[in-house]
Amino acid sequence: MSEPFSVRVTVRGYETDVQGHVNQSVYINYAEHARWSLLRAAGITQAGLMGKGVGPVALETTVRYKRELLAGDEIDVTCAFEWSGGKTFRIQQLIRKADGTVAAELTAVGGLLDLKERRMVANPDQYFKELATDPSLFGF
Repeated sequence: MSEPFSVRVTVRGYETDVQGHVNQSVYINYAEHARWSLLRAAGITQAGLMGKGVGPVALETTVRYKRELLAGDEIDVTCAFEWSGGKTFRIQQLIRKADGTVAAELTAVGGLLDLKERRMVANPDQYFKELATDPSLFGF
């Protein structure tokens, strides 16, 4: 298996709380940023998804906080899709400090919503394969 997709982020001061570490909700923003960065790197845009009449939805997100992050920290946020063949897929993500220390582990369950019918599509992997210029980023 190849290394997961990764994007570098610098922790900004306004993302910290009164204790001086990153607010818990910001970790989900970092994860979302990495997911959209992967989609763009694979050649998939929001306009392309909407053109197919679908949009990604988050159904569940679990965050395990391991180490605090502080303003100015350089972090790498990974993103790896796991396909089950059903209506949903999993996304495994790590947030690592520049020294390799894992700050958080995230597991998300997502799917693609048919924007007209307002129901999950049966084969989200097929949409990603069709739209991507580099489907290997999704593990295909």
